[in-house]
Parts: sequence; C-alpha cells; structure tokens
Amino acid sequence: MVEDDKNFGAVMRSYLNIHDYDVEWVDDGALALEAFENQSFDLCILDVMLPHVDGFTIAAGIRKKDEHIPIIFLTAKTLKKDILEGFRLGADDYITKPFDSEVLLMKIKAILKRNSMFNSNSDRDEFQVGKYLFNASLRTISYGAGEQKLSPKESELLRMLCIHMNKVLPREEALNSIWGEDSYFTTRSMDVFMSKLRKYLKDDPTVEIGTVHGRGYILKSDI
Repeated sequence: MVEDDKNFGAVMRSYLNIHDYDVEWVDDGALALEAFENQSFDLCILDVMLPHVDGFTIAAGIRKKDEHIPIIFLTAKTLKKDILEGFRLGADDYITKPFDSEVLLMKIKAILKRNSMFNSNSDRDEFQVGKYLFNASLRTISYGAGEQKLSPKESELLRMLCIHMNKVLPREEALNSIWGEDSYFTTRSMDVFMSKLRKYLKDDPTVEIGTVHGRGYILKSDI
C-alpha cells in the first residue's frame, strides 16, 4: 500500500490487518518500486498524489515488472481523465475518497479470488471448450475424430481466451503478451486471428467468441 497520509495509512493498515491481510505500507512514492521489487505481493493499493513519484508512474513501473498483479487506485483525484488514466495503466479498480471501507474490503476479496483462479489456470495446457479439447502444447483442437492444427499465435491466443473463460480478455493484454505491442496494425492482425478461431469452433453452437466493444474479447462456453 502506497499512501503518504500517515494517519490514514495507519488506519488502513490496521483495518486490513484485522481482516487477516499482511500490509507493507510505503509513505513516499520514491520508495514504492524498490519495496515492490524486494518482496512478493498479491495486490497493490496506490494513492495518486504522492511525494516525489506519483501513483500513475508507480503503476506503470509495476506493470513493466508484473503484467498480472492486481492494482487498486485509492485516491482523492475524481476527474474523469484521472480515472481513465488509472484504467489505461491496467488498474483493476479505481476508488475515490471518501469511500466505504467494507466495499473496499469486498473488492479486494473479489479481485484476489479472480486472480487466484487465473494463476491456477496459467500453467495448464489442456482445456475443454464445449465439445472441443484444446491442447496448447500440441497446438491442436480435437472434436470427435477430427483435429485442427493451430499456428503458434492462434494457439497462444486461444489459450489466453481459455484462461479467461467466460470473462473478458482485455485487448491490450493479449496484444502486448503475444505481439509485444498495442498498435493499429497488431490490433487488425489479432482480429484476423480471432476470425480464424471462430471458424475452428463453429461446429459447436454452445461455444462463442464474442467482442466486447472497447474492452476486448470473451470466450463463452456452457461446458
């Protein structure tokens, strides 16, 4: 937790400690990244207005080192441009002060649960997608006696969709992970790959790859 208000920081740390969370509290933005690098954390709570280094800069530094660790901004900055900047940097939530501490606690629990589910699936190679069996290491989709061979990018993209099964896969996350950049041309390329994956899965009506406008894609499956 990065928070420069000493009274508020002390209260927040005590509140989270009471609810069984271990909190490393940093009160100077300049020390935040060093603290992050020196220990292992499950979640980051960042103020935005901080001495020496602001919370947005800290979040950008964290994202370079860990693409998946959850980040919550907890700040008095309420302007729309600030909220949008927070989410652009990969925030899982943006909470403005004053706030309800019980709501914060519930959000922390929900985010950690979701991240735990993601991590438990991140090492898997086999996924059941409706009637299809997808093997990421072999890069194959099997359905009955048939088998479809995938290209490396097709396989990695489908694997990311499977890890996020029935949840939105952020467009930026897929682009940066597979193509190494988020640009107009890589976005158009990913759209082509999504169309190919839809064709490979078209024989099962319970499976759908949907587009969530402005956010990304979602693989829906009843199984």
